[in-house]
Amino acid sequence: MAKFNDIQLLRTTFLRGPSVWTYRPVLEVWLDLGELEDYPSNKIPGLNERLTTWLPDLIEHHCGVGERGGFIQRLEGGTWMGHVLEHVIIELLNLSGMPAEFGQTREISKRGIYRMVFRCPEEAVARVALEQGHQLLMAAINDEPFNLKQAIHAIKTAINDRYLGPSTGCIVDAAGERRIPHIRLNDGNLVQLGYGAAQRRIWTAESDQTSAIAEGIAQDKDFTKRLLAACGVPVPEGQIVHSPEEAWEVAQDIGFPVTVKPSDGNHARGVTLELSEEEDIKAAFALAQPEGSDVIVEKFIDGVEHRILVVGGKVVAATKGETVSVHGNGKSTLRELVEVLNQDPRRGPEQEYPLDWINLDSGAVKLELNRQHVTPDSVIAQGQSILLQRNGNMAIDCTDDVHPDVAYYATLAAKIVGLDIAGMDMILKDVSQPMKGQGAILEVNAGPGLLMHLKPTSGAPRPVGMAIVDHLFPRTEEGTGAGRIPIVGIAGTRENAFISRLVGWLLQLSGKLTGVASSEGMFLANRQTQKTNTANWAGAHRLLTNRLAEAAVIQTTSRSILEEGLAYDRCLVGVVTDMDGYEELADHDVLEPSKMRRVLRTQIDVVLDEGAGVLNADLPEVADLAELCDGEVIFYSADAGNAVVAAHRQSTEKNHDGGRAVLVKGQNVVLASGGQERVLGTLAALSLPGGKRPDTPALLAAIATAWALDITPDLIAAGIKTFEYNA
Repeated sequence: MAKFNDIQLLRTTFLRGPSVWTYRPVLEVWLDLGELEDYPSNKIPGLNERLTTWLPDLIEHHCGVGERGGFIQRLEGGTWMGHVLEHVIIELLNLSGMPAEFGQTREISKRGIYRMVFRCPEEAVARVALEQGHQLLMAAINDEPFNLKQAIHAIKTAINDRYLGPSTGCIVDAAGERRIPHIRLNDGNLVQLGYGAAQRRIWTAESDQTSAIAEGIAQDKDFTKRLLAACGVPVPEGQIVHSPEEAWEVAQDIGFPVTVKPSDGNHARGVTLELSEEEDIKAAFALAQPEGSDVIVEKFIDGVEHRILVVGGKVVAATKGETVSVHGNGKSTLRELVEVLNQDPRRGPEQEYPLDWINLDSGAVKLELNRQHVTPDSVIAQGQSILLQRNGNMAIDCTDDVHPDVAYYATLAAKIVGLDIAGMDMILKDVSQPMKGQGAILEVNAGPGLLMHLKPTSGAPRPVGMAIVDHLFPRTEEGTGAGRIPIVGIAGTRENAFISRLVGWLLQLSGKLTGVASSEGMFLANRQTQKTNTANWAGAHRLLTNRLAEAAVIQTTSRSILEEGLAYDRCLVGVVTDMDGYEELADHDVLEPSKMRRVLRTQIDVVLDEGAGVLNADLPEVADLAELCDGEVIFYSADAGNAVVAAHRQSTEKNHDGGRAVLVKGQNVVLASGGQERVLGTLAALSLPGGKRPDTPALLAAIATAWALDITPDLIAAGIKTFEYNA
């Protein structure tokens, strides 16, 4: 069989927000199939068999058929390689642990050229998936070998490098369930939840309400214990030591057994429990010293390790630990037994695993083995138990068993330290019994890991992400506006900078500190802060991350929608003034006016249910977007007899009093709601300072937008007359 040339990837564009394809981020790829345009999937011998052998779960892809096996039907019936590549990439992402469902492939006007997209929240991951999917498909087409495991490993590596950690991810997912938007602020786990002045920030399990002083206190374990003890919280007796010899002396004073640990370590690193021998205590000092500033020797308390998670003054989850041991069979070495233990699917090196691999070369494990007089190469006798770890394995859920007295001391400790989100390390014989006399608090941790509560080895997962989101955004009776500020999105070409700035001015007068991102620059509280064009994703992004902005007006363009996507997930008001400018978009295969609908509908698709779409009724192609709006529709027209407006005013589908519109009747600007009308003023009276007359359709669009924002007619009229506009 002759070898086919590679499918050419002409260009790739990561659309970071709502676009012509979908509401979520996608990678758009332009493909040139070349000679493969003449070879659909049923004309390449063995292709379908090779694909389904490598990727058997393609059977689960419904595709356009709408049922299991739908894509296989398309393969067997004959489908083009761009469509096949889309499904190959989606399946590779699924196999790599990133569920992916959405993809589309569309032919453009030039033969053999296709636009293929697939959904992926991280650009770097999407590009690796594209690369691996492209290689797999070409190998299948040309009947060449392909290393599937290596491909999946490459994608998993990109996911681990770029994706949010499990603690941050569960909080972001919970915010999404409450329709709270998020913006990732760096390549790590710093995330903004919400927009503008309504935002909160998280960094793993820390929030912008987490006190830096409290975090500093929590890191100093000795000082934390003294604070807790002063308030009556049970803590173990202990002392900071500075040498192995001092550790031994203090241990003798406190009484055996003791625990040796770093003063400010975390994740149980450098902690050794139940020590009584001088050699072991001195070795434990050497193990703890590199993990923290100082070393603490404290009284060992018999019991079971527990981690109690406190959020906003409430216990929301609890886990308990277990020791890790292996049992001999008289044949295998300890190393071989541990290799079997590490095959437990709950264990792994990455963050998504609730339990770590057991490392026989770690200092803590070596110390335990020395105490039992065995080495990794020792053959363990039949039935003999070898203890490998005493701590750090808290993954058994016990939330429902927590006694109110235990919960009281956990929440009290968080308050004493000053943490809004805290993980309490406690030793308890029985978590279901009162705490005094049977337990103590060992540590108070800021930024606690959440994985143990999300993926316990036994027991029910706990919705800790939602607990944190509800702490940051307390639920109200309405429950719909958490994390959101009023956002106005304006798309089109006709005087849109003027509309944006006038709406921003009216919002500012209504009492909200307002930011405007427009082609004339960035404005905050009507003061220009940037002179360059900000009618794009980057400008909108800067505005939405600004903590001062209580409202935002964002101008966008068709090109920005096609090349970047919108910077916000939803808006309160979406405005479309016109569908001009297709002539400048030939590079996006927009070759006729009718294709502009697919582009500019994006602005209306993102209007919130409780929001409004503002549309130019004098342009039928714009007025037709009304059917796509989830919220109310407000038309504007310079023609009082406009038939679309007349029908809208009689409609009670979204407004029981009839639809709203802004009209020109004679020389009067009229606010119409159903059969009711109110004159806002004459066109001459609604002039800018100095008698400057604005473009009438632009003026009507701004008035309709302000009305959609519930700005009073009197304030709208007064605001227009005081708007100092210098283009």
